[in-house]
Amino acid sequence: MWKCLLFDSSDFYYYCPNCNTLPMKKIQMVDLNTQFEHIKSEVMSEIEQVIQESAFINGPQVRDFASKLGDFLQVDYVVPCANGTDALQIALMALQLQENDEVIIPAFNYVALAEVIVLLKLKPVFADVHPDYFTIDPQSVRDKITPKTKVIAPVHLFGQAAPMEDIMNIAKEFGLYVIEDNAQAISANYQFSDGTTMALGTIGDIGTTSFFPSKNLGCFGDGGAIFTRNESLFSLMKTIANHGQKTKYYHDMIGVNSRLDTLQAVILNVKLQHLTRYSNERRKAADVYDEAFKHLYPMVQTPARAPYSTHVFHQYTLKVPATLRDELRAYLASEEIPTMLYYPLPLHQQMAYKEDVSLPVSEKLVSDVVSLPMNTEMTSEQLSYITERVIRFFESATSHATS
Repeated sequence: MWKCLLFDSSDFYYYCPNCNTLPMKKIQMVDLNTQFEHIKSEVMSEIEQVIQESAFINGPQVRDFASKLGDFLQVDYVVPCANGTDALQIALMALQLQENDEVIIPAFNYVALAEVIVLLKLKPVFADVHPDYFTIDPQSVRDKITPKTKVIAPVHLFGQAAPMEDIMNIAKEFGLYVIEDNAQAISANYQFSDGTTMALGTIGDIGTTSFFPSKNLGCFGDGGAIFTRNESLFSLMKTIANHGQKTKYYHDMIGVNSRLDTLQAVILNVKLQHLTRYSNERRKAADVYDEAFKHLYPMVQTPARAPYSTHVFHQYTLKVPATLRDELRAYLASEEIPTMLYYPLPLHQQMAYKEDVSLPVSEKLVSDVVSLPMNTEMTSEQLSYITERVIRFFESATSHATS
């Protein structure tokens, strides 16, 4: 074997001098520990203050975070909540839909959106996605509209925008609501054809996000938020998230208990100050990958960047031949390089949501995509190590195919 692995701890690999490499930190899909080390003093100071004040629920820091996040995104109203799934549920509840009303969502997506739709006795309608950008296809949306359709819920996937201008035009034409799922692309922006720029999550009637630890803006547990420019929707969602009460013990409607706790709010407040830098670091890593792999096209297709969106690379997802993907993953795993499949089965083929529809792009993507490590702490040594091994694999595969 070409590599000499002398020592493997939880944090580092050390290679022998014959390999002519320096010690390198273990490669992870998401390196939260190193990220924390860079902001440790700021975070621990804020946590200590919360503990001293003991305002663990709805402390003033929660309102402060909501205000600062609203300023960052330039949106009028922010409702912090317990997690991203709750954010989607509360958003749908605020629209006061009727049983079996239809919500159009992308089939190539995480389950949370479909899950809350069904729990609220609504009907998810699965649309196909763009083959290069992986986000919902406006023509597929248009094809799925029926008299029961009430909501389009685009997902900003892997770090860039769904085609919001087209979606908003369709929604206006048919009198539909738009809920943006922005769990994977916070801090990315959308540019409209007239040059107007807006932050993702602030374009539709309601936007949602998740602060799950691995997200681009993540806390140290669960958390989420909801955005809107509509004061009436804001008031309604705030009430729903608080047991349906505006005044304690007086319940005006059916609600839920969904709140961002104070400890998570102060952690997010610290991280929010670094979010622009985090996004830039992800873009730099993506640029290194793009440059390294460009000569492997068309066998390896790097993430396509939509002309209307900035990209914050929540994931760096390649398209590769389905016949080679598992072999690539096994090879990289043998070289201590993790990979992930987002997502191995489209929603309309999941047992819980199975529907006999043909969505050819989504069905093909689940066989072709593979995500490489992407985080804010990637070093040049790690990036070189990863790219060299990916290139080696495909050059070897090409050589075998032509021999």
